Amino acid sequence: MKRIRKGKLETVKRTTQRGRSEEKKVGQAAARHGKIRMVEVAEKAETLRTAEARGEVRLSVAVLEMILEDKLPKGDVLTAARLAGIQAAKKTSELIPLCHPLRITSVEVEVNPIKSKKMVEVKSLVRAVDRTGVEMEALTAVAVACLTVYDMCKAFDKRIVIGDIHLVSKSGGKSGDFRW
Repeated sequence: MKRIRKGKLETVKRTTQRGRSEEKKVGQAAARHGKIRMVEVAEKAETLRTAEARGEVRLSVAVLEMILEDKLPKGDVLTAARLAGIQAAKKTSELIPLCHPLRITSVEVEVNPIKSKKMVEVKSLVRAVDRTGVEMEALTAVAVACLTVYDMCKAFDKRIVIGDIHLVSKSGGKSGDFRW
């Protein structure tokens, strides 16, 4: 198999199970079948990359009131979750094996209780000037902030549900902009 260079298609010779030789054009992922690796980004342009994500934590009205009144034994849930989300965005490349470490320029995390919907909504906005996007950092920020809400409330509600974590928007880079 030829080495893959700069993400271009290469001709690969393979022997089938029946002993026949075949050639086909393949990209990086297919040529490296069964193996994993970090994608090369050295030749990409450094641009401003942004990503927004959101998620939610559904819980009982009683626990939501405890959050709003700051009556949980572990302390201020909203501040702890916000801080955990910021910290998680900065540590994404340590948590997700094939993510590049990025030079993040800002991370914003909002943790908003919505009593009428019996939930805490979590949103993140991550920015970086780098060669690859910050979608994973935004999603990781939301996921860890949601997990922090769960951790701080689990003693009082066994039916907490974390869900609907998704990318809301992204900008920058070759693939362009995306909006949910």
